Amino acid sequence: MLSSFIWLAFAAQPIICQQIWDTYTTTWDRSKLFTYSAASAINFVDPGDTGDATINIQEGTVYQQMDGFGAALTDSSAQLLNNLKNSNSQAYWDFLGRTFDIADTARSAGFSALRISLGASDFSQSAYTYDDTAGDTSLSQFSVDRAPSYFWTVLNDIKGIQPGIKLYILPWSPPAWMKDSNNIRGGSLKSEHATTYANYLLKSVQGFNAKGFRPYAVSLQNEPGHSDGSYPTATLSSSLAASIGTTLRTLLNNNGFSGVKLLGYDHNWDNLAYPNDVINRAASSFNGIAFHCYGGNVGGQTTFHNAYPNEEIHFTECAGTNGSDWWGDIKWNMDNLIIGAVQNWARSVIFWNLVLDPNGNPKFPGTGSCGGPGCRGVATVNGNSVSYNQEWYVLAHGSRAILPKDAGGPWGKRIGSTVTGGKNWALRANAFVTERTSSTEWKRYSLVVLNWNDNASSSWNPQPVKTIINFKGKAATVTFPVGVSTLWWFAA
Repeated sequence: MLSSFIWLAFAAQPIICQQIWDTYTTTWDRSKLFTYSAASAINFVDPGDTGDATINIQEGTVYQQMDGFGAALTDSSAQLLNNLKNSNSQAYWDFLGRTFDIADTARSAGFSALRISLGASDFSQSAYTYDDTAGDTSLSQFSVDRAPSYFWTVLNDIKGIQPGIKLYILPWSPPAWMKDSNNIRGGSLKSEHATTYANYLLKSVQGFNAKGFRPYAVSLQNEPGHSDGSYPTATLSSSLAASIGTTLRTLLNNNGFSGVKLLGYDHNWDNLAYPNDVINRAASSFNGIAFHCYGGNVGGQTTFHNAYPNEEIHFTECAGTNGSDWWGDIKWNMDNLIIGAVQNWARSVIFWNLVLDPNGNPKFPGTGSCGGPGCRGVATVNGNSVSYNQEWYVLAHGSRAILPKDAGGPWGKRIGSTVTGGKNWALRANAFVTERTSSTEWKRYSLVVLNWNDNASSSWNPQPVKTIINFKGKAATVTFPVGVSTLWWFAA
């Protein structure tokens, strides 16, 4: 927002920097939940004040372009939201607006990525793919309209709020007749159907595009190392994936979809041999690799990046568990995903179901997926109402930092930042810069900060951390409460 300016001197060049006004805060005790404030300005001044910690912004060190934060629009999520639309349209539109509107004035989360299953997943109400006619190698019976009508209704409403929403599409299973199990529940793709399967994926991209939803990225198979006989799954070897990817890349390029990204793997951090093999065999066909959180640790992303620095990294699935500790989940998700996955080169961070009911339903009939207390949606639809879960708040904080300032303008890029000082351990932080559509407009600089100084391992004693933000030779003093904060300012 516009306010009085501070003229700063840096080396021989004059620097213009705005005060910090805009902040979003979520505190450990939930007294603030993604609460916006512009109550008082925080000035950048000559260094001199001292703090418990210092965040050093290295604006000249630019890392990856960010694509966005979001969740999966599963059939179950779409069904619940469509039911909500019919029973309480105000709550429905409020949720979509608060979740997907990217305008600054909306003060919303601005989710910009949706992950979508091509056919049934473990959160669908029935078993289906886009071509269930046995032996239809010509795919003459293919139709994306096999997806439930309510899925298209909700997706269309989301796009109405955010026309540029990025869609990450992929199947949980090929059609049963392409598999050795002859069932979408478990089994493996037969190698003799590799070319047919590549055409199946091309037709999926074409089908979405014909409905007005141009996919941003397509993957070959969700969790290709996992076969489960209770819900749609399939294994796919890395060598066969590389072969299919090579065929699919040519098909996409030849049919007007050269800009659609092709991602490999879409599975856990703990099996880097698979994505390594895919890229070794077919680097020119794949834009990058997608990871999940259910095995290994986030550092695997940097290990992969160091080996293949030209390949993009996307983080595309993690689910919360019903009944877990709210603040503990905030800390883990911020440390490992919202901050951690991005520090380890992720361009996107996408969680699992956008919404579920309080029991983690509805699920695929008979599935053993998400057993025990059940998976938690990013938000919960309970009859005619919606409640926002810890996953929604962490995604909102990450998303708010990278959104375009200008309509149709560029998204944020991660830039260098370090945390130093006596309590450097108490803060986790990421910094971003967002360019403008006009070179005369000031860039937006953003910070996402986790203060986890709660002394949870000994006596519970949450303490704020007085922090110095060093930026272009000047300093601003901010006291971060225990929780998550997103803030920004503008500078030339």
